[in-house]
This record gives sequence, structure tokens and C-alpha cells, in this order.
Amino acid sequence: MSKLWGGRFTKPTDKLVEEFTASIGFDQKLAVDDIRGSLAHVKMLGACGIIPQEDANKIRQGLMTILEDVKAGTLTYTVENEDIHMNIEKYLIDRIGPVGGKLHTGRSRNDQVATDMHLYLRRETKQIVALLADLLQALVDTAEKYIDVVIPGYTHLQRAQPVLFAHHLLAYVGMFSRDAERLQDALKRIDILPLGAGALAGTTFPIDRKLVAKELGFSRIYDNSMDAVSDRDFILEFLSDASILMMHLSRFCEELVLWSSTEFGFVELDDAYCTGSSIMPQKKNPDVAELIRGKSGRVYGNLFGLLTVLKSLPLAYNKDLQEDKEGMFDTVETVKGSLALFAGMIRTMEVRKERLAKAVKEDFSNATDLADYLVRKGLPFRQAHEVIGKLVLYCVSHGKYLADLTLEEYLEHSSLFEADVYHVIDIQTVVDARNVHGGTGSEQVKKALEKAKEDTARLGVWVEQELAKEL
Repeated sequence: MSKLWGGRFTKPTDKLVEEFTASIGFDQKLAVDDIRGSLAHVKMLGACGIIPQEDANKIRQGLMTILEDVKAGTLTYTVENEDIHMNIEKYLIDRIGPVGGKLHTGRSRNDQVATDMHLYLRRETKQIVALLADLLQALVDTAEKYIDVVIPGYTHLQRAQPVLFAHHLLAYVGMFSRDAERLQDALKRIDILPLGAGALAGTTFPIDRKLVAKELGFSRIYDNSMDAVSDRDFILEFLSDASILMMHLSRFCEELVLWSSTEFGFVELDDAYCTGSSIMPQKKNPDVAELIRGKSGRVYGNLFGLLTVLKSLPLAYNKDLQEDKEGMFDTVETVKGSLALFAGMIRTMEVRKERLAKAVKEDFSNATDLADYLVRKGLPFRQAHEVIGKLVLYCVSHGKYLADLTLEEYLEHSSLFEADVYHVIDIQTVVDARNVHGGTGSEQVKKALEKAKEDTARLGVWVEQELAKEL
């Protein structure tokens, strides 16, 4: 098969070279975006009189028939035609004749592929933000459902202080909200049109780049042609944001794995998100949470892979840049799948209230409040800290918790204790005492929940508006 670029060559490409250099095995994902870019490009070529309008119309009609085949999944691709651009152009020429070759006037595969990736990543980033909005809604709904449930809070994975379960969930609402903000901000760098940069220096044809940008919905165009074809910062930024997002999911998954274990028993994950063992009939494994946790490493790898590809590349286009796509595609699919599954896992999760109520009573997470109690009685904090430390040691050695001690036992450790000490160490009192902005007190958590509802609703409106632009 003769190449569309074969005029310079006197012998065919080695078969192994064809297979090694071909990208059609993965860049066929860009088929719709490639055709969208071509439709805008040919519209501009006709409008600017660079090719006859009749030819532009014929090319447009040919592209539309190919687009229908792409959407129907009936188009086949060949390694001989290397990539998605050459495959589609070959189909176009086969269908409408030599006039199809005019489509490539005033552009290169370099600015063409960059445009495809900007279009693809712009759309997919918005869809990921939509999935984040759904996850945020699931977290908000779950926090509201269990608004009165108290859970042990941890530092160093040791019992620290009791917190409202809703407060714990809202911590992740903060994380995932920042993830959404990062991706929304990344769209500023994704939403730039490279088409018109040519191979690296622009083109001699009187093209109208702004017309193409308007047609494709880009807010701005690259100001430098060399930057346009070699820039992959927008992909790196997306991969970085995706890595942070997956790290947040991984942290939460780790907690779900712990919480659903027999040792913790705080939550019960729905059967739909667990699997069994091939040998141990009693097992219910949190495989979805574990796999999402594991896939974070895969996304990190894609980020570091592209950073390594780019670190020594001179301007402008180099074949190394073909390695920018597979990691991007893989990250998009990994993040989308993880978010969709995680939201479902949260919605169907059962919180075991009785187990949690028992857990928060059988520890010393109210010890800080006891020290604060003595401080309010006039004892310096460091002395109060020592008194309570010895009191906890006394409890441990006698198999008791602070609520089990008699007033006489308290008075043996400090004469400042009075009967009101039992109210101070009550778990609900301990929680509600933290009535400061950002604290776990019931009033503050209710306020935070209302704000989270409002923020999530606003994000939902943004998603709806932005996805409508991609239709």
C-alpha cells in the first residue's frame, strides 16, 4: 500500500517499523474528535477561498458519512495507514476521490493531533467533574443520613478524639471539591486551539484560526506555532490533577477496607461491591475499594511516564510525543470507572451505629476534655496533662475507662475534680464542645453540611452547562 506521504521514498516501510511506529491501535479513540476538527478546518478553507466551496461541501459530506460509520462502530482501521488521521483521510479519498486530498491543505498531522487531544481532554475532563459532582452528592446525602452518629477519630491510627461521622465524610467533601476546582482550572489550559500551527512554523495559506476556534468552541488560540505543536503541559496538568484525585480516593478506600473488617466493624459494604473467596466460603472481600486503591499507582505511573518522555525533547514535534496518548486514555478511563464505582459504594454502604456507639465508649478519646476541665479549674495545662496521663494509666491497669471511675478515684488524682466531671466526659458533650468553625460540634457540622449542599448544587449547574457545550 502506497503511503499518503510516500513521494520522497524509494522503498516501502519495513513491516516491523510499520507496527512499531503505528498508533492506530490506541489513537482510534480520537476518531470523532479528528473528524470534528476536520469539519471545522474544511469549513474555514471554503470560507477563506483557499479551496473552492464546492470542494469544501463535498469533503464535508464525505466526512459526515465517515462520522456515521465511526459512531456505528463499522469503520475498520489498518496499521499500514499508521494513525487515526491517515486512516480517515484514506477513507475520505476512497469515498469522494482525489478532492479528499484537499482537506489537508494548510495543516499538518502535528497540529491536527494536538487539536484532537485538546478536544478529547476538554470533553473528558468535564465528564470527570460531572462524576465528582455525583460523588460529592453521595457524600453529602450520606453525611445527612448519619448526622448524629459519632465515630472514633484517629491520629497515627490510634484512637484520638470522637468526631461526628458526618464531619469525617465532609473532610473528603473538601478534598474532592478541590479536585473538581483543579480540573475546572485545568480546562483553561486545555481550552486552547493549536490548529493552524502547521508542522511547526505556521502555513503559507491565508487561514482564519479564529473562525476554526469559534467553530470548535475554543476560547483562545496558541500564540506561538512551535509551542502549539509541542505543548503537552495540558496533559501533564490533567494527569497531575488525576493523580491527586486518585490519592484521595485511595485514602478513603483504605478507611473503608479497615472499617469493614471484623476488627473495626464500623460499616458494611453492599454485596454488589464485594467478592468472595474461591476457597474460604465465609469471606466477603472489599475488592472494589482495594482495586481503586491499587489503581492510584497506575495513574501515578502515567504521570511520571509522560514527564519522562518530555524531559529532554527539543522543539518542536518529535515522534516521542506519540507516547502521550495511551497514558492519558488509560487515566481517563481509570478515573471515570473509579469515581462511578466509589459513588455507588458510598450510597449503598450501611453504617453500623451500634458498633460505633460501643466503640466510642470503650476508649480514652475523651481524655483531652478531662485535661481541659482541670485547666478551667486553674491548673496549668502541662500539669493537667500529667494528671490525666496518670489517670489513664490507672484505668488501663484496673481494666476501666474514664466513665467507670468513681468520684473518689478521681479525687485521688486531683482535688479539683467535682461531680460535673461525668458530664464533661460524656461523648456527645465532647463532640459538641468543639463548636468552632471547622470543628466537629453538631452546630458547626450542620452549617458545613448546608454549605456543602449549596456548593455541590452549584457544581451540578456548572456541569450541566459545560456538558451541553460538548454536544
